[in-house]
Amino acid sequence: MPVGFRVYLKRSMPPEELIEAYSKLSTACIADCMGRLCALHPRIKLVSSPKNVMAGAALTVKTRSGDNLMLHKALNLCTAGDILIVANGGDETRSLLGENMVALALQKHVSGIVIDGPVRDIASLCKTSLPIYANGTTPGGPYKEGPGEINVPISCGEISIHPGDVIVGDADGVIVIPIADASEILKAAQTFALKDAEKLNRSKAGTADSAWVDKTLQEKGCEIIDDIFP
Repeated sequence: MPVGFRVYLKRSMPPEELIEAYSKLSTACIADCMGRLCALHPRIKLVSSPKNVMAGAALTVKTRSGDNLMLHKALNLCTAGDILIVANGGDETRSLLGENMVALALQKHVSGIVIDGPVRDIASLCKTSLPIYANGTTPGGPYKEGPGEINVPISCGEISIHPGDVIVGDADGVIVIPIADASEILKAAQTFALKDAEKLNRSKAGTADSAWVDKTLQEKGCEIIDDIFP
């Protein structure tokens, strides 16, 4: 088997109703229910103008730095609802995607594209409704030589991602929910979202209870000094 240059055609997939439920939650709410260890590095930012939260199943792509041959193959393989998520070896010098590939992705009805690398044609991409996340822009184009892999475990934005994991993104960024834990985390996030909405209402009304701050400081041994610094 040519490890490093292979394509797996199958992957485990989360139920559609699970994806639909996640699309109604914010990334911050979900992340707070996962030990706050699930977010891609903030260098990977939203560059398009979607109207809704991005949620879908990961179709993972591992490319050679600055090469998008396997991303083209992934676009040919993807189906409606997929999120293409691309590991690019940390390269920031060559764009992996532009408006032509985005047009194809829109025709395939993918739910989003996440690239730990640059894109180009940003004047067009910033107007599209397809959620696109990237670490920057450059007019410099990619190689198309390979190697690379599709539907294998990858690391994107310092987070481990397996094919079929649930990917959620909004204006704050992108998070990853392991498929094996997705049902349990969803229940916790839905409960958390209700409590968070109540907390926000209290903050807006000026009735929020912040006594926990002083209590925590006291428990941690912080000294409160009623005097001027000498």
